[in-house]
Amino acid sequence: MADQKKQPNQGQINIELDETVAQGIYSNLAIINHSVSEFVVDFVTIMPGIPKSKVKSRIILTPQHAKRFLKALNDNVKRFENAHGEIKDYEQPPIPLNFGPTGEA
Repeated sequence: MADQKKQPNQGQINIELDETVAQGIYSNLAIINHSVSEFVVDFVTIMPGIPKSKVKSRIILTPQHAKRFLKALNDNVKRFENAHGEIKDYEQPPIPLNFGPTGEA
């Protein structure tokens, strides 16, 4: 029995969160691209009056994980709105995106 207490239960995952990652990164723009094998989500912070921004974090997901993430985020938004009221989605003008110089042939 003593051996069972030392081993984690099967099916459980032990996840560590270091202090730097725990602080998080603020983002007010996500750019999503995909191929047949992956979804790439770039998180950006855009500040008023500053015309240039950098990608702060990039997350790469398989299509299956992207769909699970979408479902989990949707479920959490519904629970948030049930507890705090509807989240207002304000219309914003489109943001012209520029990813550097374009190539020439």
